[in-house]
Amino acid sequence: MPENNPATPFPAASLLGYPRIGRRRELKRAVEAYWAGKIDADALDAAAKDIQLSIARRLQDLGLTEAAAVPGTFSYYDQVLDATAHLGAVPARFGNLLDAEGQLDIDGYFTLARGTKDQQPLEMTKWFDTNYHYLVPEIGPATTFALASNRIVAEFEFALANGIETRPYIVGPVTYLLLSKASDDAPAGFAPLSRLEDILPVYTQLLEKLAAAGASWIQLDEPALVVDHDTPAAEIEAAVARSYEVLSGAARRPQILVSTPYGALDGQLGTLAATAIDALHIDAFKGAVPSAAALAALGDKTLVAGVVDGHNIWRNDLAASAAKLDELKAAAGRVTVSTSTSTQHVPHDVTEEGQLSDDLRSWLAFADQKAVEVKALASYLADPASARAAIDEASAAIAGRAAAAGVRREEVRTRTGSLTDADFSRSEYAVREAAQEKALHLPPLPTTTIGSFPQTSEIRSARARNNKGELTNAQYEQLMKDEIKRVVELQEELGYDVLVHGEPERNDMVQYFAENLDGFDVTVHGWVQSYGSRCTRPSILWGDVTRSAPITVKWAEYAQSLTGKPMKGMLTGPVTILAWSFVRDDQPLGETANQVGLALRDEIADLEAAGIKIIQVDEPALRELLPLRKAEQAAYLKWSVESFRLATAGAADATQIHTHLCYSEFGVIIDAIDGLDADVTSIEAARSRMEVVHDLESHGFGRGVGPGVYDIHSPRVPGEAEVTELLATAVKHVPSRQLWVNPDCGLKTRGYAETEESLRNLVKATKTIRAGLLAAAN
Repeated sequence: MPENNPATPFPAASLLGYPRIGRRRELKRAVEAYWAGKIDADALDAAAKDIQLSIARRLQDLGLTEAAAVPGTFSYYDQVLDATAHLGAVPARFGNLLDAEGQLDIDGYFTLARGTKDQQPLEMTKWFDTNYHYLVPEIGPATTFALASNRIVAEFEFALANGIETRPYIVGPVTYLLLSKASDDAPAGFAPLSRLEDILPVYTQLLEKLAAAGASWIQLDEPALVVDHDTPAAEIEAAVARSYEVLSGAARRPQILVSTPYGALDGQLGTLAATAIDALHIDAFKGAVPSAAALAALGDKTLVAGVVDGHNIWRNDLAASAAKLDELKAAAGRVTVSTSTSTQHVPHDVTEEGQLSDDLRSWLAFADQKAVEVKALASYLADPASARAAIDEASAAIAGRAAAAGVRREEVRTRTGSLTDADFSRSEYAVREAAQEKALHLPPLPTTTIGSFPQTSEIRSARARNNKGELTNAQYEQLMKDEIKRVVELQEELGYDVLVHGEPERNDMVQYFAENLDGFDVTVHGWVQSYGSRCTRPSILWGDVTRSAPITVKWAEYAQSLTGKPMKGMLTGPVTILAWSFVRDDQPLGETANQVGLALRDEIADLEAAGIKIIQVDEPALRELLPLRKAEQAAYLKWSVESFRLATAGAADATQIHTHLCYSEFGVIIDAIDGLDADVTSIEAARSRMEVVHDLESHGFGRGVGPGVYDIHSPRVPGEAEVTELLATAVKHVPSRQLWVNPDCGLKTRGYAETEESLRNLVKATKTIRAGLLAAAN
């Protein structure tokens, strides 16, 4: 066996990860201040250290006091980007971002995330079945690897110097390469996984540095092992076996925990059991308990049982979890307790949400409460009687939730139960297309935006003042109307064809609807990280959903009164409302989606009655909830597509229904996107440099489509030539009569200066391509 640090048992209770943005979004503010030049690198580092230390001390206060119980999962931006930084895997298109010592400093790190004026950042996509986004590594045959960051080691040393031994964390080598894309200079058919042997020495070097620093454990995260990939399973199994043969054989290393969140490990469990790792985490909440034979194969390895859900906020059924732990303990050797995933996907502390009812709060568990649940279940394993009070309290809360008013509403159940096939279908597209052309009179390559315009500090201040009673509702509404007028006039001046009202009245595209639908509640401090410094506050969908009054109509009607051009009504689709909320777990998701779909159907009818001719029902999260195992995907796609169609199928033929999707592997679900039967679909494409048009072409997608030409997730302004090139690529692969021109996503997070310049370039590029099409036709 390698010469390791003295063996330390894996902690009886631990979390797989913890929210890292700060209880009051302190990291967000510090990072954005650094980007704006308001603080220097030392101040940013000091803010990060404060957050790291506060996390560690809080988790110790909650009972996670053993060595390595506190996960070292802090990140300035993204855990996959952190792995890229440590591996030194800087794409050649960025030039040399490494300093004289071969290290990637904080500015180089943020350059990969945010790009430069002349270079697009790394592509972004969804992290498994969550609303978190990661930055996609670009790997080719010539990519060089070397340990280019010491941050993981430095963070461990900092915590240790303050009396807390944390558990360092990094994305594992197999997951890292499976999540990577081939770089632009890679030959056709190149697979990043083929570079495994080249990155393992860098991982080994990192392990040795951590061991020298005193780390007793390291967590290597391998969630890609719970997914069905196009890469043959045998090839992945060989990569897993080779990776942990090499890393376990390091000359000196911490003990190795391999974590496998987001689903059942299935066949890869045996592969990992045969290696010399020291502990294996399984998602025992979402995944089934492995067979006794599979567990016995672990031998003397510690089984870290993820029986507390790290991905949703509902209180754990401690009695059911205790029974599951009994089953695991009977078949495995040493068993400890953890969460199914990192708790980065949930807010910090439900006790801070004093505006929620006592009943609702009693049903919930945020990150801090999950730590307490993990500790209670660890106590159960040691002494079942010691956890009896906690188990009984949880059982009583769960029973109270089931019987609470509003959880079930018979009028809602009656309406969903009486749906027929006709409620999910519109007329044939050719009929709708003719009716819409007659009603709208749009030019070739119509220009539009996705919906939101920048939410300025003045807008946010007005909303806050209205909430505090410092502005009357009438005063607030007038300020919002002033902003809508400004947005409409700007679009008219820029020359856009289909306008939006900019959504200044909306705090969030899901929360706004949650605040206006029965069956939801919202939080005050319930922020979770979406990507980088971007945070959202998912709403809580706890009961049957109904709409008691129109939600968006007065704003759309006012905006349409300001222009003779078509104004889009803007709605968030049922799947996205579910995906970006903490959705109830006591009934099938399809039933909940249909309830939301019916509420949106009623809203569409009211928008039509108000004279709105184009209605966009956004579904950016359609891909997000797709099950990670292929055998489960068809059932999901069926109900998700049906819920969208239920929402939109009542629209008249002349009403043009749009939808919007972003940051997904669209080729995987192109049939489902087609099945939505939207008249126009806008799709993220700028950051991936129009990859999606090949999927659209091979599929033969036959309705309107707007592959985005402006990446709004970065502050860079795309030049006219860049947008023209993207549009030219789109025209080569998609018939021009189908094409729309739009940004990748809403503009809420951008500033007005960059937005206006980017949108102006978009219109100029569109005119250039239109002229080319006209010349070719003549």
